[in-house]
Amino acid sequence: MMTETVVNVQEAPNNNAANKPQQPGAPRQPESPLAWIKINVEYFKSTPGILKLVEFVLGIICMALASPAHYGGTHFFLLVATTSFILTILWIFIYLLGIREALRIPINWILSELFNTGLWGGLYIIAFIVQLIVAATIHPAYNFRGSYIAAGVFGIFNAGVYCFAAYLLFLEWKRNKSTN
Repeated sequence: MMTETVVNVQEAPNNNAANKPQQPGAPRQPESPLAWIKINVEYFKSTPGILKLVEFVLGIICMALASPAHYGGTHFFLLVATTSFILTILWIFIYLLGIREALRIPINWILSELFNTGLWGGLYIIAFIVQLIVAATIHPAYNFRGSYIAAGVFGIFNAGVYCFAAYLLFLEWKRNKSTN
């Protein structure tokens, strides 16, 4: 007569539970507090993402060229350049970290970004005009005159980028408004 052998297999307690599929009805494992963060680099390959990066770089150039601010008009130009730069960084992080998708609050993201981008585009238009007027009235021998003129010219470029980005956001908002 043959004997029968029974083998019982028990799971080792040090196995990685994260790799196992979740059984229905089993208690869920606690998630990391930062599990909502999803790095979204693909956004910056699109036209709006590239425009945000261009706004960022032109903002750095404008701030570098307009400082030190020795005149009131240049102070205003730097205020606009610095504030828009900070808000552009915030929008970059909102898209990079996927905060729009992670937060479940009733914000019209497109409309708020449209308002922000349009406002700073308009303020940049005013700021570069003031900056170029200030630079034109400075004595030609003043050391920072060329730098102030260059800041105004780069302000024109940045105003154009902000206005174009606002136009694209307006088209997206209008398209989304008509589908709802």
